Amino acid sequence: MTKALRVAMVALLLLIGGVTLVAWLGLRSDRSEESVAPVIASDLQDRVARGRYLALAGNCRGCHTERGGADYAGGRVIATSFGEFRTPNLTPDAATGIGRWSENDFWRAMHEGKRPDGAPLYPAFPYTHYTKISRADVAALYAYLQSVPEVNKGNLAHSLQFPYDQRWLVVAWRALFFRPGAYQMVATQDERWNRGAYLVQGLGHCGACHDARNALGAIRGQADAAGGVIHNWYAPALNAAAEAGVAAWSEDQVIALLRTGLNEKAVTLGPMAEVVYNSLQHLRDEDLRAMAVYLRSLKAQVSPPPAAAPRQSAETRMVANARGARDYADHCAGCHGQQGQGRVPATRPLAANRDVTMTPAMNVIRIVLQGGYAPGTAGNPQPFGMPPFGGTLSDERIADLVSYIRSAWGNDAPAVAGHEVARQRGGVLW
Repeated sequence: MTKALRVAMVALLLLIGGVTLVAWLGLRSDRSEESVAPVIASDLQDRVARGRYLALAGNCRGCHTERGGADYAGGRVIATSFGEFRTPNLTPDAATGIGRWSENDFWRAMHEGKRPDGAPLYPAFPYTHYTKISRADVAALYAYLQSVPEVNKGNLAHSLQFPYDQRWLVVAWRALFFRPGAYQMVATQDERWNRGAYLVQGLGHCGACHDARNALGAIRGQADAAGGVIHNWYAPALNAAAEAGVAAWSEDQVIALLRTGLNEKAVTLGPMAEVVYNSLQHLRDEDLRAMAVYLRSLKAQVSPPPAAAPRQSAETRMVANARGARDYADHCAGCHGQQGQGRVPATRPLAANRDVTMTPAMNVIRIVLQGGYAPGTAGNPQPFGMPPFGGTLSDERIADLVSYIRSAWGNDAPAVAGHEVARQRGGVLW
């Protein structure tokens, strides 16, 4: 055997070994699975009721119900940088839903991210967070979903860019970025903090939107003070004071935002308003307080420096600022005040408002384009709304207006350009 042939054989063996290792890491099962007691008829009603509450806490209906469609029948489009995912039917229909799934099949999907046939699920379904949910809670969720009305509605195929449409690549992704494992109590923290961590990290899967991701869509880690882009909105970092950090807030202020969608410091808009409406407003007081305790405990991180503002001459900047000031006076000052002071509770202050000054500026651009609407909740049943200006103002005028707001009354944030506004006009609202 020649030296070249020996080298080729060794390389081939290493390649086979590497592929085998990746496949094993990506498809292996969790041998530490919890067991759950079989349900008996007398307990089924309680388990279903518990599952219904857990489904609310996880906002399952929000993703698995298309607008105007039947509850849990799927079809909702989830827009990502990799393409569009379409959520599946979770009703107990035997032909198109999960009616033929066993409880163990459902557990594997939630805990390990696998279909009943063992094929890996795309992590757009946040099993990277759901893996933390206890077996008992998964069993309750399964019992509830098996009780909802059956809907015969076929699942739609995802529309993904190449190579992300190659499902086998998910095996390699899982080998690199996913390890199944239920939530482990932190011994140095009390029961309330641990309950909050369980809800935020697992069932509530807050990090699915609010955590930064790498180029392959994997979460970079909670210590990274950068949020994520989801549904064409920026979900700000939960551990950054300049974004969505609440360490300086009181527990009651955090609870008010989660329960009603607004407090004296902030208001939820866009996808977060939907989360409050569908999910958070329905949670028990003790669970909202547990979440507040945990969120306030997150160690504050420093946000990355903002991107450089578009290069403009002083004269160009002055002219654009004057245009923005005129549009602000004509369209915004009546509600938000001449000095951006707002009229709480009707309208938020724009001065010293981190929602206005954070980078990227996509949220404030989208609000000016499409309007801003807080959720109608039991605690705020008649929310004030902001009208859209996308149909009356050009991209350049909106850019000038937003740039003015981001630099007036002590605000100090980079200007935005017309092409940034144009980019936010496309796609679904969320």
